[in-house]
Amino acid sequence: MKEEIKKFKLSRGNEKIKIAWSIIRKAAKYAHVEPYWDFLKENFGIKEKDIKEIMRFLEENGELEIHRSVDGKRLYVSTLKDIKENPVRLDRWLR
Repeated sequence: MKEEIKKFKLSRGNEKIKIAWSIIRKAAKYAHVEPYWDFLKENFGIKEKDIKEIMRFLEENGELEIHRSVDGKRLYVSTLKDIKENPVRLDRWLR
């Protein structure tokens, strides 16, 4: 996944969106592991900010809707859990 994050940062256009979705789907596989961000860092060397940056990029492009709490904060892990549980339905719903 680390190489894919590097590709994401260097790519442009539709290719960047495809790579971003690939990373998010892989990250969503581990969404039920607690504590999630520590697990990613220890096992894959991926920083929390990288996944959050990719999710914000997809949200800006209308590809993803990040769940929000009542006070407006973004709920990244809840969104990843939802993607893991409903991968096809969520993608179709957002498009």
